[in-house]
Amino acid sequence: MFERFTESARRTVTGAVAQAERLDHPQVTEEHLLLSLLDTAEGRAYFAFTALGVRDRRTDIEAALAAARRRGGMSKADTDALAGLGIDVDAIVAKVEETHGPGVLGPGAPEAEPARRPRTRRRRALLDHRPFTPGAKKVLEQSLRVALGRGDKYIGEEHLLLALTVRPGVVSEALTDFGAGYGDVERVMFGSDGE
Repeated sequence: MFERFTESARRTVTGAVAQAERLDHPQVTEEHLLLSLLDTAEGRAYFAFTALGVRDRRTDIEAALAAARRRGGMSKADTDALAGLGIDVDAIVAKVEETHGPGVLGPGAPEAEPARRPRTRRRRALLDHRPFTPGAKKVLEQSLRVALGRGDKYIGEEHLLLALTVRPGVVSEALTDFGAGYGDVERVMFGSDGE
């Protein structure tokens, strides 16, 4: 499938790996794909983010994503549903962090130190590799469906962005909260009728 990616889409994917490394996360997630798209300086995703005012709110988006990581990746919809059952997720997270330390529920959380073995060059390369989470892989698959649905032969960063907006979870929730839901993005990138 990667052969169908445009150069800008490939840069987005490799940029997502760099984002995971920067944040010291063990895996590449949908969040990293979004942050990589926010770093683009050209193309349809850049245009959409600029037109929707999302580029100016990157810090707010990163804070929303960090808050979700702190909750163990739970979306606000999930926490609201649990609140309806009388479960206060924020109180639970605070208690867990009080006991085990801040950020313990998020990716890259400290783990028990395993016995250290000497690092060979091959072992170091394997340890430094950041695999994609199932959710991030689904975004890549969904981007192909979006491209094919639009009649496009290749997958561009705009298809990755649209795929992020339709996958349920924290990233699509954050995009919607900041005015960049699927309909908004499609409208500014392709016109009001979706073409």
